[in-house]
This record gives sequence, C-alpha cells and structure tokens, in this order.
Amino acid sequence: MRRDTDRLEAGTSMKLMVAREVPPNGFFLTNGTRDVLLHYSEVEGTVKPGDEVEAFLFHDTEDRLAATMKKPAIRLGEIGLLEVADIHPRFGCFLEMGLGRQLLLPASELPEAKELHPKPGDRVYVRLDHDRQGRMTAKLAGEKELAPLCFRAPDSWKNGKVDATVYKPLQMGTFVICDGGVLGFGAIGMIHEKERTRPLRLGERVNARVVFVREGGRVNLSMRQPKQIGREEDADRILAMLRERKDGAMPYSDETPADIIAARFGISKAAFKRAVGKLMKEGLVTQEGSWTRLKERQE
Repeated sequence: MRRDTDRLEAGTSMKLMVAREVPPNGFFLTNGTRDVLLHYSEVEGTVKPGDEVEAFLFHDTEDRLAATMKKPAIRLGEIGLLEVADIHPRFGCFLEMGLGRQLLLPASELPEAKELHPKPGDRVYVRLDHDRQGRMTAKLAGEKELAPLCFRAPDSWKNGKVDATVYKPLQMGTFVICDGGVLGFGAIGMIHEKERTRPLRLGERVNARVVFVREGGRVNLSMRQPKQIGREEDADRILAMLRERKDGAMPYSDETPADIIAARFGISKAAFKRAVGKLMKEGLVTQEGSWTRLKERQE
C-alpha cells in the first residue's frame, strides 16, 4: 500500500526522485531527506537523474534499506496468498513475494505440531508486517483479517464440491477459505474433525463437500462421501478384502474398538458397522464374536 508520508519504510511503495547515478552500483533515490540505492538489477525500463520513479522498499542482504522497481505480490499491512518456497527447520517458511527474494514466515507463527506445517508449493494467507528492527516479515492472517475480504457463500453451494485452502488447522476442526472470490479470497469454511479423513496442514489444498451453508454465509464441509455412497464403497472394499483371504474371514466386527477400525480401514466405526450391516442384510457375510466371515465360504 502507498503511504502519504516522507518516512521510508520497508514494505511500502512510494514515488522517489532519482538523485544521481553511481556506477557500477546503480541510482540513488531520495525523498529529500534520505537516500536509498536502486541497484541496476532492480531497474525496470529507462531511468536517469531527475526522473520520478515508483519504488518498493526492502532491506538487502546487508540489512540496508534499498529500492526496487519490481512489483511485489504484497505490501505493508496487506493480506496475500503467498507460495511456500522453502522450509528452514529453525527459522520457519520462506515465501515467494514476486521480487526474486523471499519473505520469512517465522517458526513462531506455525502450528505446534510439525505434521501441520506447510510444505513447499503450499500457499498460505499472510499479512506483511515489520519485525522489531523494521524489516519485512510475514504473519499468519486469521479470521479477523480474512473475514472482511471474504464473501457469503450462496445456498446453491449445498451438496456441491469446492476447492479450499487451509488457513487455520486445529484439532477440533480445520478452517479454510473456499475458492470462489477474486484475488485469492472466497468464503470461510470449517471441516469438523469428524468430517476429516486425515489431518490437514496449513496451506494445504483440499476438495470437500458442502454439508451446510450457515446463515452468515459460512459453510460446513466434509471430506467424506454422503452416507449412502460411502456405505456402498466401504461395503465393496470389505467384501473384496474378505474374498482375498483364504479362509474368507477377518478378525474385525462390531466389537472391534473404533481406533483399530480407523487404523485398518480408514473409516469410522459407525461407517464400518453400516457397511458390514449392508453385507449382512444382503446375506453375504455373518459375524461371530470378533470375526466377520464370508457366508459363501461357510456354505
């Protein structure tokens, strides 16, 4: 964003006068009280002393305030969706910001659980801010910053599929921005932990079904199939597993603990019981204690 001030701050764009050229480095720009270097590699087009140019300010590798005529993907105070370029185990994530240099999202901004950290190629919603030294840094954008930029999902979304980006991964649920807006913003949604098929990391892309459109235009999402479709798919998979076994039996039944069912089949115990119930109703399997058996093998 452009600021109506004479102060030179990293992360801002402003019009500055080309004061002089200093080969082999570049041009010095001035606001009348302070000069900053515009290196030759940061020049776009033709520049000469006396010109007024639009420049974006940043700190170079030697921690000096410098200028570029390249256009950044984000400016101080703005919210942007930036791609993760690299991960540092101690410092955090480095984000692409369109300048040929990267922006740090500090490790302190990331989820505590390592498995929820973004990977290169993921994209995260961040706000461009300053650290204590006035250098550019990224901070995760939360609901307070994102809500004013999002729109209300229409009722027509119900039962449809949407693509979304995770902006806040929690144990009780995963908060996402659903595609559908402009400039990377859409509608806010949540995937409850019971509607996830696996944990989702920060910045991950996910395709989910809209279960409910709330009065405020936010949506509840599910990664699971509707019960009827899911029951049929789960039943087919269990039947195929039993037919692959020599004795046509498996040591899993309605008595098996939910955590074992989830680990073995990747579904909830309720979904397992629905699927096996379907097979029993069709006369394909029987249950004896903790075992489920193919009826055709018994006969």
